[in-house]
Amino acid sequence: MFEFFYSSVFWVLALYGLIEIVRNIYYLCTYNKMKNDGLYIILGVKNQEEKIEGFIRSILFRYLYGRDEYINDITIADLNSTDKTKEIVEVLKKDYSCIRVMDWDKCKKIMDEKL
Repeated sequence: MFEFFYSSVFWVLALYGLIEIVRNIYYLCTYNKMKNDGLYIILGVKNQEEKIEGFIRSILFRYLYGRDEYINDITIADLNSTDKTKEIVEVLKKDYSCIRVMDWDKCKKIMDEKL
């Protein structure tokens, strides 16, 4: 008697789980029409010459070589750095086409126009 009860409960739960899986797959296929066109990253930096190259390369390595997503654009907005942060980013810009460098005022103006 107990075996029948446990077996019945097990099969009901298994059937319920299977229905939930099918329902989620159906939902993902029919209702999720969002287009994944990549990432847009904006970094505001100031006086980060020791860290900026490693940080940008880690972002590029993570998303260019390890995932399905890709980076459309990395905008580096310089906040009037007094060190060599902007020059380091300019060198990286030559290696990667997705990097843009600009002053914060220009970046803010572009963001205000888009929103």
